[in-house]
Amino acid sequence: MSTSSENKDQSVPQTNNVPGKSDTSPPQDLKPLFFLAWLICALFYFFQYAVRSVPGVMQEELTSAWGGNHIGAMISAYYVAYALMALVAGILLDRYGPRLTIPFGIAVVGIGCLIFAQGSEVAGMVGFVVQALGAIFAFIGSSYVAARYLPSRMLAMFIGLTQMLGMAGAAFGSKPVSMAINPAGSFNIGWQYVWIAFACMGFVLAVVSWFAMPKEKGDSASHHGPLSITSVLHPFKIVFSNLQSWLAGIVGGLLFLPTTIGALVWATSFLHSAEDLTMAAAAADAAMVPIGWVIGCPLLGYISDKIGRRKPVLIIGALLILAASLAAIYVPVGTLPTYSVALVLGIASGAAMLPFSMIKETNPSQVKGTAAGVMNFLVFVTTGIMSPFISRLMIPADGIALTLSEYQTAFLPLVGGVIVAIILSFFLHETGSSGTKTAI
Repeated sequence: MSTSSENKDQSVPQTNNVPGKSDTSPPQDLKPLFFLAWLICALFYFFQYAVRSVPGVMQEELTSAWGGNHIGAMISAYYVAYALMALVAGILLDRYGPRLTIPFGIAVVGIGCLIFAQGSEVAGMVGFVVQALGAIFAFIGSSYVAARYLPSRMLAMFIGLTQMLGMAGAAFGSKPVSMAINPAGSFNIGWQYVWIAFACMGFVLAVVSWFAMPKEKGDSASHHGPLSITSVLHPFKIVFSNLQSWLAGIVGGLLFLPTTIGALVWATSFLHSAEDLTMAAAAADAAMVPIGWVIGCPLLGYISDKIGRRKPVLIIGALLILAASLAAIYVPVGTLPTYSVALVLGIASGAAMLPFSMIKETNPSQVKGTAAGVMNFLVFVTTGIMSPFISRLMIPADGIALTLSEYQTAFLPLVGGVIVAIILSFFLHETGSSGTKTAI
């Protein structure tokens, strides 16, 4: 692995086989300017998560303004656009680099906020989908910058830190917004002005990112020839023809399910209806899972980087997810310390971020953006397939309420998914610095 030359401390050296192009090897040392670029991308991820969570907070206001609650359809459209745009965003990053993509992604989120602020239901749907088209550049851009410009020995930790900031953004998008639109509160600025405020934040961040992003274009010389169907499809051919890409995507997607579907969607109703907790207590317990994410994502990434191994941390984390999921489903509430199961589940779920590092490390450097896009696409497709299936199982047989056993049966596919992920993890190649590693 080549390193940055000492007389070019804040740049990436020239490679010999691609004239005029930067060396695709990440630097050995953490450089302040590149760290700043990653931090701005991570702040973008924080920002877009805050924006993404806003409609859930202002459901009453939107229902009143639109004459009905259409939040579910709007969120579904958001995730469809987000998943499909993941493939496009990866290609654009590989071809044009971070400076010609990420600032524009931030600006698009800001434009989507302005469209939403118009107030009508159509504007809300269109604006939210437009936000998704820009928001995908947050995580993919952050992971691209981390893989391209930060030391490879710290990659998993920085990807975990990015996810941590995303979870913090979700919290930021809830409490302050609810305070701002509360009619009995001190602010009560109106829900449309919230969107205008977010748009202004986005435009400021876009300008800052323009000056902070590295100016180099993507890594592959072939990406900078004439734009053609072949040049666009070639990176996908590289990534999708690699079995390891599919394994990483499927493992990551399956490991996310107990949290994204189990904990964040159904846990509160399960604890309230089947375990007889109050709604407040059930919600508080379920909320410990994203708090665990905040701890686990950077922690497990750091451990993986420290020992130079991905697979042991991934498999042990997945086993903890399995144990915590089974405990949440079958161990009666009160048997174990309060919040302990949810917190362990959240922390262990940080292991689901490791395949995001592995898919980059197992593919050539010139397609790291495409690899990140494919990874996000596969994760969201997995969630999209399983979510309606689990929802169908959550329909009570008597048409009144789910029993404890019916809840337990409905959650079993999520447990099965974790077991499949553990088995598939053994077929993943070790990509950590202490193991056999492909070019990165």
